[in-house]
Amino acid sequence: MSKTVAALSANVPDIYIAYGANLPHEYLNPLQALERVVKRLCLDDIKVTQISSLWCSQAWPDPNYPPYHNAVMAVCTTLKPDDLLTQLHALEAETGRVRSEKSNLPRVLDLDLIAYGDRVREGVLVLPHPRAHERGFVMGPLAEIAPDWRHPVLGVSARELYARVTVGTDAYPAEDTSALLSL
Repeated sequence: MSKTVAALSANVPDIYIAYGANLPHEYLNPLQALERVVKRLCLDDIKVTQISSLWCSQAWPDPNYPPYHNAVMAVCTTLKPDDLLTQLHALEAETGRVRSEKSNLPRVLDLDLIAYGDRVREGVLVLPHPRAHERGFVMGPLAEIAPDWRHPVLGVSARELYARVTVGTDAYPAEDTSALLSL
């Protein structure tokens, strides 16, 4: 972590990134693929400070696709929201992700900016993420690491939102990721 990020870590907002993948990346198993993402984020001055378990769920909306592995990471960075999203999209592209006009297709990597403090905004980057609160594979991992985080629009905690999800209700924590924080 750079000195700049270290110095600001006490003063930055709660920033959460959702990780998802349901296609294999090279020869890596799901935990190794997540480890590679965590290491790569650090190169972009994005320090992962917390990480949920690696969760598993059926693909949505088409359960015929391979199952997903998901996690949520709390990060510390000096990047502004748009710059952070640019870095996340660049990392997706490096892994071979090709963005399509069709959504919810299988992918080797999906990184979504779920929340950047209590910022609320519309446009290309919508904050908080407009559908995260409906998805068990996002709210479950978020509630695991930040159960009292409050949605800045809905005013409801991550724990409460997880109890209300309507998509990905089959999501469950499948693998411990705590060793990834020591990278």
